[in-house]
Amino acid sequence: MALFYLLFESASGFALFIVHGIDEIGQNIEAVRNSITDLNRFGKVVKLVAFHPFASALDALNQCNAVSEGIMTDELRNFLELNLKIKEGKKPKFTLGLAEPKIGSHIYEETKIPCQCNEFVLELLRGVRLHFDRFIKDLKPTDLEKAQLGLGHSYSRAKVKFNVNRVDNMVIQAIFMLDTLDKDVNSFSMRVREWYSWHFPELVKIVNDNYLYAKVAKFVENKTELSDDKIPGLTDILGDEDKAKEIVEAAKASMGQDLSPIDLINVKQFAQRVVDLAEYRKNLHEYLVTKMNDIAPNLASLIGEMVGARLISHAGSLTNLAKCPSSTLQILGAEKALFRALKTRGNTPKYGLIFHSSFIGRASAKNKGRMARYLANKCSIASRIDCFSETSSTIFGEKLREQVEERLDFYDKGIAPRKNVDVMKAAMTQNEDGEKMDVEDGSAADVSTKKREKKISKGEAMDEEKPSTTTNGGAPEQPTPEKKKKKKEKRKLVEEQEQAPEMEENTSGKKKKKKNKNVDAEDTQTASEVKKKKKSKSKKDE
Repeated sequence: MALFYLLFESASGFALFIVHGIDEIGQNIEAVRNSITDLNRFGKVVKLVAFHPFASALDALNQCNAVSEGIMTDELRNFLELNLKIKEGKKPKFTLGLAEPKIGSHIYEETKIPCQCNEFVLELLRGVRLHFDRFIKDLKPTDLEKAQLGLGHSYSRAKVKFNVNRVDNMVIQAIFMLDTLDKDVNSFSMRVREWYSWHFPELVKIVNDNYLYAKVAKFVENKTELSDDKIPGLTDILGDEDKAKEIVEAAKASMGQDLSPIDLINVKQFAQRVVDLAEYRKNLHEYLVTKMNDIAPNLASLIGEMVGARLISHAGSLTNLAKCPSSTLQILGAEKALFRALKTRGNTPKYGLIFHSSFIGRASAKNKGRMARYLANKCSIASRIDCFSETSSTIFGEKLREQVEERLDFYDKGIAPRKNVDVMKAAMTQNEDGEKMDVEDGSAADVSTKKREKKISKGEAMDEEKPSTTTNGGAPEQPTPEKKKKKKEKRKLVEEQEQAPEMEENTSGKKKKKKNKNVDAEDTQTASEVKKKKKSKSKKDE
């Protein structure tokens, strides 16, 4: 009967068990499950061979990380070689059961110990985990729970390693706050206009901006006290002296009603709140721009900070956005229109949130859908680079933006854009400062640009060599149908000569026969004409 061992990795150390009576059980999973709950039955099958405790909590964390990554440490190797008595050059006559197949493969590569990981082994290890405190003497259940809790906290803390500067949750909260602030500032500004227009209605037509209107209302307060002395203050707020003088003149002939001092105080306080909200909105926008440059610099340089932040917030995180295919990213934000189109069997939407990008607006009406598909492809590339790259830079985003610009030129002017492979190679050969490498070092961008210049120069030379036959005020001569037929016949002859050069002899023989037939026919025609002429002459003589 072959021996069967179990390796159990606990929070307090490594444990090695031997399993008896496998042949009686027959590796029946149901029998193992029934025997797990009863320690007397399970203890007869599984017995402890050796236990190696960890030296410290840090040692336990290192061993746990190695097991999760499928690496056998020196400590685990010494433990197995010492207790299993492995002899060099001989094949082991036992099998080792494990819970992790990755570390099993590594153990087999290093020590040639046959490892096994299946449902039967997992059920046995479940029973070991249930009665582990009973197998080891002088180990209390509370001690094991404390070790498991401490190792769990340290392991999760080590796994959740993140850069504080690259937390995409801050971007999501900031963009949501910006949207709410926009709504609140607009509604509060309209309320200030309606409230203060009761006192000074002419100010609405002079000052159109909501932020400036609130500042002017707070500065003026009572229109009856407005005089020429306050023109410099109004000029500082508005930035225009003519408007300041117009406000003073309008206040002198205003048709508004007077307000009590308490009403003016409330209007002033409310206008101050609106001004503070507008200033906070500006500061929040600057904060969002800086966070986007830290979290997703390539996406921000490609499509802009606001649109990039909306894409991240709609997807849930930068990782979710990176996992989205370009077809999904293209219609992010247009889910209702998509499902309505699928339900009614109508036209599906071409774009979602990326419609706010300047590239879609610059494209023509017939090319908006194509441009949205191309831009979504580049956005998916940029988001994946930002998510999974260790160093943050804007090189790839700038290169992708150049590609989108070239695609716009291709749709409008027909200029062929560069290939994606060449652009990515050029981006990789650039430094973080944006300086290009030399051509000798292998910069693909310079090579591609030289190739394009050569093609353009060849095309211009061909255009110059062509004769400019123009008629009717410089318009080029259009080819006649006869010339077209001749060109087609020439092309057919060239193709026949290239495709079937071996058939020339056969075709030449056939052509000779046809020529002989034509000659015979001509000879017969001439003989008949001579006979006719002789007959006509004899008739005339008679």
